[in-house]
Amino acid sequence: MTLTRADFHEQNQASAHAEAQRLLAQKAVLQGTWLSWVASQIYLLRPAAYASMVRRELARLQDSCEK
Repeated sequence: MTLTRADFHEQNQASAHAEAQRLLAQKAVLQGTWLSWVASQIYLLRPAAYASMVRRELARLQDSCEK
C-alpha cells in the first residue's frame, strides 16, 4: 500500500517539527557556521519529501521567532 501525500505528511509532521526545533536550537551555538551546517543536515534527511517538510517547518519556526 502506498501512502498518499496527506498520509505521509500526517505521519511525519510531529517528527519534522521536532527535527526543525533541534536544528534551530543549534543556531545560537554554531552562530556564523549554522547556515552551512543546517543545510548539510537537511541534505542528509531521507526521503526527500521528509527533508522538504523539515525545511518548511524550520522556515516557519524562524519566521515566528523573528516576529
